[in-house]
Amino acid sequence: MQITDITDAMIVGRLFEKLFAAGVVIVTTSNRPPVDLYKDGLSRALFLPFIAMLEDRLEVVELQSPTDYRQHRLAGAQVYFHPAREATAGIAALWTDLTGGAPEQPLRLEVNSRQLILPRFANGIGRASFWDLCSKPLGPADFLAIARAVRVLILEDIPQLSSANYNEAKRFVTLIDALYEAKVRLIASAAEAPERLYLEGEGAFEFERTASRLREMQAAGWGA
Repeated sequence: MQITDITDAMIVGRLFEKLFAAGVVIVTTSNRPPVDLYKDGLSRALFLPFIAMLEDRLEVVELQSPTDYRQHRLAGAQVYFHPAREATAGIAALWTDLTGGAPEQPLRLEVNSRQLILPRFANGIGRASFWDLCSKPLGPADFLAIARAVRVLILEDIPQLSSANYNEAKRFVTLIDALYEAKVRLIASAAEAPERLYLEGEGAFEFERTASRLREMQAAGWGA
């Protein structure tokens, strides 16, 4: 369950109250300890009694592992597809495998007092098109927020880049830098191989570094 607003938070609280009252044994997992649930959420004070109930009624166990098993599942798998029009089946198969069929919903992130929406999110996996992220007036703070929020990002339909879409290309470079530094695993479909994405026009020379990073991020053990 993903709690993104106070309405969700209150519903979940009442659900658990009923489960406890009925004597149901609950085993649940979370990416955060109870104290961090719905962190910085609007009207969070109304949610604090639920957190106290969880800590009182459940045994909280922290599980730490040096292995990110989602990364392990991608070892040896194709993660960069081109041309994009032929990538539909491969991308869909990876999405299903990594999310385990978990329900998906948009991921809403608060960045500088505004909301950034990643269209599809499930089980720590984000999914968006190039145009969702690079055709909008987003900047480094937005891409850093995405990099912190996901462990794997599926980015679809990266077009041929040139001076004709220079602003979009610059945002793409910034996005790749953020993902690279955060060791986020990238699955992408694109018009061309990394070295042929940006062949001419202003910014083509600088893009060689991004192409190198895209190639490096395809390695089986990258980001492990």
